[in-house]
Amino acid sequence: MNSPIHRARAARATTPPSSALTRRRLLQGSAALAAGAVGAGALSSCGSASGPAGSTEIDYWLWDANQLPAYSAAIDRFMELNPDVFVRVTQLGWDDYWTKLTASFVAESGPDAFADHLARYPEFLKLGVIAPLDGLGPLDEIPADHFQDGLQELWTGQDGKRYGLPKDYDTIAVMYDRTMLEEEGLSPEDLENLDWNPEDGGTFEKMLARLALDENGVRGDEEGFDPENVARYGMAADAAVDYTGQSSWSAFALSTGWTFTDADTWGTRFNYDDERFAATMDWYFGLVDKGLFPPFGVFGDSSPAQTQLQSGKAALALAGSWMISTFNNMEGMELGIAPLPSGPVGTPISMFNGLGDSISAQSDNKEEAARLVAFLGSDEAQRAIGERAPFFPSTDAGTEAAIESYAAEGLDVTPFTDRVKNGETGLYPLVENSAAIMQNMQSAFDQCWMRQIDGADFAAYNDRVNDLFT
Repeated sequence: MNSPIHRARAARATTPPSSALTRRRLLQGSAALAAGAVGAGALSSCGSASGPAGSTEIDYWLWDANQLPAYSAAIDRFMELNPDVFVRVTQLGWDDYWTKLTASFVAESGPDAFADHLARYPEFLKLGVIAPLDGLGPLDEIPADHFQDGLQELWTGQDGKRYGLPKDYDTIAVMYDRTMLEEEGLSPEDLENLDWNPEDGGTFEKMLARLALDENGVRGDEEGFDPENVARYGMAADAAVDYTGQSSWSAFALSTGWTFTDADTWGTRFNYDDERFAATMDWYFGLVDKGLFPPFGVFGDSSPAQTQLQSGKAALALAGSWMISTFNNMEGMELGIAPLPSGPVGTPISMFNGLGDSISAQSDNKEEAARLVAFLGSDEAQRAIGERAPFFPSTDAGTEAAIESYAAEGLDVTPFTDRVKNGETGLYPLVENSAAIMQNMQSAFDQCWMRQIDGADFAAYNDRVNDLFT
């Protein structure tokens, strides 16, 4: 799950011994990834600094403050059931998290277990700083089908070993303000069963036009609409216009049948040169020319998608499930959630991403860390987390608890969970060289958004990306 996040490898997967790790090598491997992160926060620890006499003390780190209450409650329960283990929980902001985690690996003083991200773990794996979970007693007892389909595969290395136990997952849906929709004479049902295609945008583009307004109050589907002087765009701009497009363009590209790479996981050839991808980019960024999507630079970090909806500057926003609580807590806005439009494949397709819990290769307490990680993946812990969490835990039991918790607040979140239930997902691109790929591709996305290149021009950038794997 990304936080604001989320917006965020070419040696093949042989894990070097930790003795080969140097400060320069580790920082070179991680600095480029950290450079693209946004949002910083302070370190905070929960509970007392040390455990009772005779207990084994272990450290667990995570970055998301929204997850802290849920995981603290689950870890308290773990310590009740395992009085011989004391867990210190530390939460840091996104930027600080990866910086301090990297530094801790260099100093060999890091956490025993920690929340890991798919964009980071291939680099950690290559550097030999995370341990395989196989052979660690209680973790061997947890089958892959305990989690949502595909999650454990995302945390399985090219050597067939597991390097993370799924902790949660995220998908994409459409956020909107119910009051705005009602004022426009529309109902939530009008946002259901929309379709999309790269030729004319389908009924989804018609809806964007219906909801757009220019400075003179002319709608986007009316004659005289001025696309250069827009008061409300049909769709909000999202910060995740990057090489994964997790909560921006990916849902459209994936729904054409396009895939990021030549394999579900650990691909070595990207497909940014595919005609379907090119057509999607031309349509998506072409919305700028039609006045339905904000031009490059109109909204910065201080005006994220939820603020664009709250202020009435945009009508609809594609957003990740990790953002539900953020949107729901926006003052003066009554949140509604709609499903993604169906694409040429006949259904909606959402990117499917998930965080995992990893264990440090440097830990002297791997057995105790494994007991903790296994418990966090158990139905008992997943239910407890789901009841408190503003996200979806990785198991059916945890997901159902989260759905019920949201429903008690009057919020239907099934447009997110139905994508997984129906198998309408595409996996996050798990590859090596992600930092270099991000650097190579960002210019292409920015230029296309600025209307300086077309979708076909991505092919040249794709060649540079694929050269990283030779």
